Amino acid sequence: QVIQVLAETLQLGEQAADFTVDTALIGELPEFDSMAVVAVLGGLEEEFEIIVDDDDVSAETFESVGALVEFVKDKLAD
Repeated sequence: QVIQVLAETLQLGEQAADFTVDTALIGELPEFDSMAVVAVLGGLEEEFEIIVDDDDVSAETFESVGALVEFVKDKLAD
């Protein structure tokens, strides 16, 4: 579901089909800029019905798909 949110938000199309938990995000995807971060967070909040505070987010959150998945899991456990 996290990959689906990334694909839709960043309009990645078929490129997202190759994503794994090891796929790097920040610094690797040209589409992944500061505006994309905000859009992805909004998409995750909507998809998983979570609330993300500014203090919850760090650069490590967006290092890889796996890091983002773990972030969502942690938010769901709260």
